[in-house]
Amino acid sequence: MKVLKFGGTSLGSAERIRQLVPLISNGEQKIIVLSAMAGTTNNLVEITDKLYEGLKKEAADLVDTMQQSYHTVVRNLFSEDKFITEGMEMVNSHFSYIMSFTLKVFSKKQEKAILAQGELISTALLYLYCMEQNINASLLPALSFMRIDKDGEPDHFYVKENIKREIKAHSGSEIIITQGYICRNAYGEVDNLKRGGSDYTATIIGAALQVEEIQIWTDINGIHNNDPRYVKNSKVIRKLSFEEAAELAYFGAKILHPTSVIPARDMNIPVRLKNTMTPEDEGTIITSETDKEGYKAVAVKDEITVVKVKSDRMLMAYGFLRKIFEIFEIYKTSIDMITTSEVAVSITIDDTSHLDKVVRDLQDLGNVEVEKDKAIICVVGDFIAEKSGTTLDIFNALKGIPLRMISYGGSRHNVSLLINSGDKREALVSLGNHLFK
Repeated sequence: MKVLKFGGTSLGSAERIRQLVPLISNGEQKIIVLSAMAGTTNNLVEITDKLYEGLKKEAADLVDTMQQSYHTVVRNLFSEDKFITEGMEMVNSHFSYIMSFTLKVFSKKQEKAILAQGELISTALLYLYCMEQNINASLLPALSFMRIDKDGEPDHFYVKENIKREIKAHSGSEIIITQGYICRNAYGEVDNLKRGGSDYTATIIGAALQVEEIQIWTDINGIHNNDPRYVKNSKVIRKLSFEEAAELAYFGAKILHPTSVIPARDMNIPVRLKNTMTPEDEGTIITSETDKEGYKAVAVKDEITVVKVKSDRMLMAYGFLRKIFEIFEIYKTSIDMITTSEVAVSITIDDTSHLDKVVRDLQDLGNVEVEKDKAIICVVGDFIAEKSGTTLDIFNALKGIPLRMISYGGSRHNVSLLINSGDKREALVSLGNHLFK
């Protein structure tokens, strides 16, 4: 058995949905994990924002616009009147549910239920289309087996026990369709695995069932050795280790959700990244092994903020770093890079939602400075931090570009450098020319 996950761009229109059928129906049993159709989650977020602001009329107008666009998808997707009717009824049911929130007081808990509608609609559409095409498919609600604990982390034991039972009930189906991203929390409420979480859903399912392979289908042929947004001659990497893939995903390779490789790595299940537009391409395979030593890829993480704490009286005191880290922990703010000098600690973050509170508390420890508009360049490979000449290659490529921070030796697969955002294109191009000749 394999798990195949399709993202929003693979479901961007009725035609795209039709094109999925040859990819998923070949006589082998598969679990199909779907995101919401492209743009849907963003639109639902906009609706919830309007509801928070009390702009119910504006929210209702957005709901109506979305509903009409889905009516168009239904008319273009199905050819039989029976399925057009069923599709319309399904869409109307979901949007009536969303519209009901414009008639009452809106709360934070209700936001997650609204955001879940995108995946519920996309999976229902594919299921109905399989029925029209006489494909043996079943629809398995993710809310019946996917759960997170009180800390927001997947409850792997619960998932494993419940999905095994659910799959057994659908053992006669060639295709089992379920939702990515959405889940229940420890209190039974509708919740989610956060943005990009459909990748995570796929690998959690794959690990629970110990499948043969997990496939992540997007609109690109795999992970590139440089950022194709800025570098024209980037190439697809055909093989990566789990560690290399995790570093790239965390530091900017947006094709893969940063935490999604963890369940697959723990169970040693290969993850393959493929393109729905060119399905014949082999894509990128991620396994426990790597195919060669040396540089594999360069990635960039944007919108980085530097927080510098300077205290000539406390730095050498026991517990000083612990106090700093505790403040970031209190406000659930992850740290990307850290460097220390004799009198200062510099830390980078990409989540500034609690920055004011973090800075306020850090000021009890010393003078605090904040620098914004930075980017982290990440160079990933196999054992590059132990390879003679590694830093020389990178520094030669980046001569003339100011380096604000350097992280070297923390990982055997990663050297990270902080630069000004305005220098990232030049840095990526130069690294590509020097490292991937």
